Amino acid sequence: MIRKAVIPAAGLGTRFLPATKSMPKEMLPIIDIPTIQYVVQEAVDSGIEDILIISGKGKRAIEDHFDRNVELESRLEEKEDLLWFNEMRRLADMANVHFVRQKEANGLGDAIYYARHHVGNEPFAVLLGDTIMDSVIPVTQQLMDTYEQYGGSVIAVEEVPADKVNRYGIVGGTSLSDTIMELSALVEKPAIDVAPSNLAIAGRYILTPEIFKTIEQTPKGKNNEIQLTDSMLLLLKRENIYAHRIEGKRHDIGDKLDYLKTTVEFALKRKEFAEPFRKFLIDILNK
Repeated sequence: MIRKAVIPAAGLGTRFLPATKSMPKEMLPIIDIPTIQYVVQEAVDSGIEDILIISGKGKRAIEDHFDRNVELESRLEEKEDLLWFNEMRRLADMANVHFVRQKEANGLGDAIYYARHHVGNEPFAVLLGDTIMDSVIPVTQQLMDTYEQYGGSVIAVEEVPADKVNRYGIVGGTSLSDTIMELSALVEKPAIDVAPSNLAIAGRYILTPEIFKTIEQTPKGKNNEIQLTDSMLLLLKRENIYAHRIEGKRHDIGDKLDYLKTTVEFALKRKEFAEPFRKFLIDILNK
């Protein structure tokens, strides 16, 4: 039922300056794979091959990454480097990737509004372009399964420590199962004493097309931007919204410390250098 995905990737990446002054934060590599490639792969692994990336000024590198590079392919073919030749071909053909530019940094809600003509009158997935999910079953697929069962928009959530609740959008509502909650509250960065739970919004959504109408009605909020959480509060008055507690781990690549942790975790999973890298870390820590 979910055929299209939208990946907002227009943010300025100010948390990762100065690197993001000249390169998109979504292109920051985890070893040798850009963050956004992991995000697109999650959509593809969930059965979605029609993907719209909302980019912005200075984001041309994202478009180039998913385009053909005939010169590079020819050079690899001449060198009989079939492994990388096939990988470059696979990368260019992994999905039908489309692009539209957000004309100014005006918030996540505004970025998603740019997808209205591409999406049309059907539900769609949203995957934040600076967030990697490490899971056995793709998190987007988990949300799609919940949408198929319950209908209505679905938000991915994860438990966070009490002292970090005020950093996230937090949801509250009635539990329907160990992993599903029917929502009655959405609060952006609440104090712990007024937070409805410790379940934080985790960067993945299934949204119904009704969201575009509520975005139109959403006034500018925090940072003088149109916040998706505010639009979803309006949506909650019109239809049921569900939260799905994800099975997997979220990696926020826009945060420098989390980026370092993610790189180490993913490096330790790579067969070609996991053991020597592990030995290196042990030696460093023992000094």
